[in-house]
Amino acid sequence: MKTHNKETQAQMTPRKALKFLQDGNTRFINNLKANRNLLEQANDTRDGQWPFATILSCIDSRTSAELIFDQGLGDVFSVRIAGNIVNTDILGSMEFACKVANSKLIVVLGHSKCGAIKGACDHIEMGNLTELLSKIQPAVYQETETLNDRTSSNVEFVENVSIINVKRSVKNIIERSYVLEQLLETGEIGIVGAMHDIETGKVTFYDDATYIKDELNPDFSFAKVREI
Repeated sequence: MKTHNKETQAQMTPRKALKFLQDGNTRFINNLKANRNLLEQANDTRDGQWPFATILSCIDSRTSAELIFDQGLGDVFSVRIAGNIVNTDILGSMEFACKVANSKLIVVLGHSKCGAIKGACDHIEMGNLTELLSKIQPAVYQETETLNDRTSSNVEFVENVSIINVKRSVKNIIERSYVLEQLLETGEIGIVGAMHDIETGKVTFYDDATYIKDELNPDFSFAKVREI
């Protein structure tokens, strides 16, 4: 399989980009990787890159976006930080990826059994990690289904917080970046929230955290996201 080039990227839409990732994950969980010559891809991209998607994921060693979506060199921008949280530097990176380099889709990818989420659930404080985990705390407090054992020992509580954190990150990206907001409004890009199960490898995309303005969703507006 060839890496994406300027022409294939230009023909890509946010919806097609999502389908590319879904198909790649299906190959991954069935251990049917696409046939790629990585050295050839390195040579093909030596003078430029045309990634079709930008994926914000955790630093967890089991959640390499290129692997779980079966993508090659030059296919995706990969932004990684513990807990897949959003800060100014990450927003700037995404603005570059989408506005300058023409990436068509942003994916916020959480994962099961996330150590950063567990740390936030336990209200851990340690050096600079304290500030990072503070960005996850709102998701902890927003989880109101769990009345007892609101700690990392409660698997269901941790997973609930993980899902909320993904959806909050999606909303934060839209609310905090005027550049990305405008690209969403015009349908040039889309943004979706998803969760990676580290046991099965399957990625679940959330319909209620998918914002793509196209023929399937012509009424998308930033105002609707604010109401969530």
